Amino acid sequence: MDFISFLLALVPILWLVVMLLLFKWPTWKAAIGSFVIAAALAATRWGMPVDQVATASLEGFLMALWPIVLVIIAAVFTYNLCVKTGAMDVISGMITSISSDRRILALLIAWCFGGFMEGMAGFGTAVAIPAGMLAALGFSPIPAVLMCLLANGVPTPYGSIGIPTVSLANLVGLDAAQLASVQMLQLAPFFIVAPLLIVYVAGGSSLPSLKDAPAPSLGQRFAGVAPIALASGAAFVVPAYLVATFVGPELSVVVGSICALAVTAVLAMRAERSGKLDARFHMEAPEAEDLDAGRALKAWSCFILIFVLLLGTSKLVPPVNAFLAQFATSVQVFSGPNPGTLTFSWINTPGVWIFLAAFAGGAIQGASLKVMGEVLRDTVKQMMPTVITMLSVLGCAKVMGYAGMISSISAFCIGVAGAFFPLVAPWIGMVGTFVTGSGTSSGMLFGPVQHEAAMALSSDPYWMVALNSLGVAAGKMLSPQTLAIGLAAVRVTGKDAELLKAVLPFALAFLAAMSALAFFGA
Repeated sequence: MDFISFLLALVPILWLVVMLLLFKWPTWKAAIGSFVIAAALAATRWGMPVDQVATASLEGFLMALWPIVLVIIAAVFTYNLCVKTGAMDVISGMITSISSDRRILALLIAWCFGGFMEGMAGFGTAVAIPAGMLAALGFSPIPAVLMCLLANGVPTPYGSIGIPTVSLANLVGLDAAQLASVQMLQLAPFFIVAPLLIVYVAGGSSLPSLKDAPAPSLGQRFAGVAPIALASGAAFVVPAYLVATFVGPELSVVVGSICALAVTAVLAMRAERSGKLDARFHMEAPEAEDLDAGRALKAWSCFILIFVLLLGTSKLVPPVNAFLAQFATSVQVFSGPNPGTLTFSWINTPGVWIFLAAFAGGAIQGASLKVMGEVLRDTVKQMMPTVITMLSVLGCAKVMGYAGMISSISAFCIGVAGAFFPLVAPWIGMVGTFVTGSGTSSGMLFGPVQHEAAMALSSDPYWMVALNSLGVAAGKMLSPQTLAIGLAAVRVTGKDAELLKAVLPFALAFLAAMSALAFFGA
């Protein structure tokens, strides 16, 4: 074990940690610094020729641009367009009109709708939008954000049309659908537990009107809604697993969240009619507009079209999928030994279909081309820091991988942990997301380490690499960036420490369970 090489190989990652957490640099600036340090170390300590450093960097940049950046901008553009046309207000009203029980409303908004937003857009929308909705209904700010953090962690590996999982699979050379399937198996217990935790928080003294009253007991918090929470979790994870296994990661949590929303809504309306829900949890939701089917479909049109296009061009429709597969280009960019192959699918890639669906849906919702162009322009400006971050992180990951820096890290970790490495694997994924706020970035930084560990330990590479995404689910809850997004959505400042204190016990419990699952599962 070369301890010096291990420490030096960690420098780009340690730079990221220090600059983000101690000096509060913007992520994009810190990521550029990590890339520059990795390139300098690769050329000096690891003796990588300059042309190889350049081509490794270029390979990372190209992988970031297509399809990652394309999907990111397309997904956020779709959301921004729906906000502009008022479609998001209609969708929000439809959801809040289902029940008057605050525990059920928290499930519908934080868990079901939050999962849908994570699957469709990601990048903070799945915390900001539901948290804002809950606060508007009357929930206290900290519990409102806490529930969204608990809900947002487990779907994160499939956020933004599956980009974290697709990117990770491509980087380490694994099949995306198989990796997505293994990830979902690992995450399944947490998909079941998360709705129960949301009900637990929602059943506490989280409304201003109840802040002076004694908190309801544990039994009272769950009374009448525990079966609904369990059904909501099961209705989410089972369809998500089937889609991940047989179609791929792109639509897994989208389908899961829609199924969870449908099941939760049906059970909630039945519970409302039964009259058995505890009156202390009743809250006055704003009256929803009378909507006919036409207005409802118009509001959901962008998302319906995305679903139809992605499903219709997937492996579930072999003739279409095979025909579109020919419109692709494969290239080798890296000029050194054992280069990887980049394949650019010019038509059958999620970003292209999301853009088409967004423009078509925007037209259905009454937006002119001028308005859609303005929203797209603003979205590109909004997402430029994220674009720079993705370019830098992917460039850094490729340079570190080709230079042998990843091998130095994994060799030392395996030498120290040995057969117990799976115990710490989720913690590695957690650290990546805690620091960067991104499941995608965590996979790019540490996915290769997990893959090399699997090879060295003769373990199943799918299981070991998936453990990184398992840790992502806990890291997302704790990330300072995610906390800041949630607090900004409920218009609260200076409460970061209070929110972190509230979510920390849940995240640590998740991590302990994840480590046990990782070790015994391996």
